[in-house]
Amino acid sequence: MLSVIIPAYNEKENIERTAKTVSKILEEEKISFELVFISDGSMDGTYEEICRLAALDGRVRGAEFSRNFGKEAAIFAGLELSAGDACIVMDCDLQHPPEVIPEMYRLWKEGFEVVEGIKKSRGKESVFHSMFAGMFYGIMSKMMKMDMRSSSDFKLLDIKVVRVLLSLGERNTFFRALSFWAGFRSTKVEYEVKERAFGSSKWSFRSLIKYAVSNVTSFSTVPLQMVTVMGIISILFSIVLAAQTLVKYVMGTAVEGFTTVILLILIIGGFIMISLGMIGHYLARIYEEVKRRPRYIIRRTTDEKQADRYGHE
Repeated sequence: MLSVIIPAYNEKENIERTAKTVSKILEEEKISFELVFISDGSMDGTYEEICRLAALDGRVRGAEFSRNFGKEAAIFAGLELSAGDACIVMDCDLQHPPEVIPEMYRLWKEGFEVVEGIKKSRGKESVFHSMFAGMFYGIMSKMMKMDMRSSSDFKLLDIKVVRVLLSLGERNTFFRALSFWAGFRSTKVEYEVKERAFGSSKWSFRSLIKYAVSNVTSFSTVPLQMVTVMGIISILFSIVLAAQTLVKYVMGTAVEGFTTVILLILIIGGFIMISLGMIGHYLARIYEEVKRRPRYIIRRTTDEKQADRYGHE
């Protein structure tokens, strides 16, 4: 059976359309499936819509978080609740085209354990957003030594890969990169990003920055190594200025170096503040991890409703 995991945050208008579209495609391909919707603390009745569909179709399941924990948490909740031999993660707004799912399923049947959805283009995005995304994934690709510039959360994972990801003890996860990191036999499928039919993107520039910083620091220690680089630059710069000052003193042409001193203080001070910020962020991540709080809290699930309805315990 194939489990299709669909995180949803304030996507009430898209739930039924997504369920019908995906179900129709999988039924035509005669693929046994379940749809697992995760309402990430939605406030617009998204979970109620999921419950309505679950009551009509036993292949639709869902869960609701106690609050908004983020897309990463919703993905891992879906992976944990899924019952399939393979899982596909896709967006609720159908920007990940469900028409590609049968091809992913076929490749999985051929023996591939990870099937990555790769964007041919990023769709209609602002120039600034595209530049920022390109820069972020370019940096991540160099850090991880893997090409992530066109990667997405749209992918199929074999149950073996799912078990590996769920066994990881870390609380701050980056699903898109972890599927690369896990290895296994993988292949790629290209797709065109579709436009939303309803609603708007939940990603603001602030949330994108936060997401980028969080994922870079959770998956790489390069920013900490940059502290050492900045320290070396400061030392070299100081040596050059010291040599220049000494030469002028010996030649008797030394003048008051007020401007030089101010510039030196500003440069070194700036490096120190940036370094402290990087170290502080990593300490905060360590603090979050050692508390061992759960990635998410599930308030209720449709399985409970269905059990009550049919008299199951």
